[in-house]
Amino acid sequence: MQSNILQFSKYHGTGNDFIILNRMDGGQKLQPDTIAALCDRHLGIGADGLIELWPSSVAEFKMVYYNADGFVGSMCGNGGRSVAAFAFTERISNKEMTFEAFDGLHQASILQHDTNDYFVDIQMADVLSYDCDGNRLLVDTGSPHYVCQVDNLSEFDVVEQGRQIRFDKTISQNGVNVNFIQKKGHQVFMRTYERGVENETLSCGTGVTAAAIAASLWFGTEQHEIYTRGGDLQVKFIRQDQTFRNIQLLGPVQKVFDGKININQKFTSIRPI
Repeated sequence: MQSNILQFSKYHGTGNDFIILNRMDGGQKLQPDTIAALCDRHLGIGADGLIELWPSSVAEFKMVYYNADGFVGSMCGNGGRSVAAFAFTERISNKEMTFEAFDGLHQASILQHDTNDYFVDIQMADVLSYDCDGNRLLVDTGSPHYVCQVDNLSEFDVVEQGRQIRFDKTISQNGVNVNFIQKKGHQVFMRTYERGVENETLSCGTGVTAAAIAASLWFGTEQHEIYTRGGDLQVKFIRQDQTFRNIQLLGPVQKVFDGKININQKFTSIRPI
């Protein structure tokens, strides 16, 4: 097959969607503008990010994640769960696997599988330090996150308020993902403004992990199911004093479709008017 024809799969984890490429046998390096064009929701395939699977010398494969802006991102929890489902489907790995990512090695398990539906558990990195007060949490769960509480989450202007915090240099010199949470009874709801996408996403795995840690610190909760606009995710961990270890992120993944696209085609650009 000609090298300009790119074979891909589309997966999503609770609405957080990804273009996934199998690079185990090599492949053409994509430029940031091409990745951004592929992720464009109007003129491309459409996705929150693009993930490549490459060979690894220390694990079954290496996950390289690109944000929708075309540049390499940090760890993506829903992306990691989606890539585990992809690796299992493509017979790159069995149901139990270890893979390499931006923040180190991760174990993942396909707990359930039925046609294009999966339930996936991924182990996240331990969280040993963070900056927390009664109003906000700054924590790195594989990606940097800012978590704060709001009273009107369903009507809250996530994009405008999230953008202000994301680009606030007094908070983070390199930018931060922003999560707004609201506790209703025993339930914690979350909405996210994601850097690199520069918009609200329907879900965020590392953000859900950060929200679960915030809920433990602020509310003392032991059950950590976080409700996002794209679906519900579970977070399990062992809290030892003020550290969080053996963190697991669990939830559904769905394969959307397989496809091919000519990456040498001229992608239409949006014209100013």
